[in-house]
Amino acid sequence: QVQLVESGGGLVQAGGSLRLSCAASGGTFSSYAMGWFRQAPGKEREFVACIDRSALIKSYADSMKGRFTISVDSTKNTVYLQMNSLKPEDTAVYYCAAGKWATTPSGYNYWGQGTQVTVSS
Repeated sequence: QVQLVESGGGLVQAGGSLRLSCAASGGTFSSYAMGWFRQAPGKEREFVACIDRSALIKSYADSMKGRFTISVDSTKNTVYLQMNSLKPEDTAVYYCAAGKWATTPSGYNYWGQGTQVTVSS
């Protein structure tokens, strides 16, 4: 059983940056692809980015390309999401997930509790 704990969310002004972290425990970190998703009030959970087990292949949602960067520190069993040039529409609860390589929530078996990101205009 993999446990995931996100951190790093908060309130930031438009144009600012945040780095989210997701610490994994209870499993073999290198066995899983890792993903970030987000969910705004009244909306479905949305794909943000994912990284494969080798940490060599990454994928981003179109609206995040060039602004967000996913990375992994395998020595810390932690996946990061660096978010730059934040916009008010990026406001959401951000979740990390572990599972197979996928851009949909159904591809992931394990989820964190989420961290709130609020971008003010």
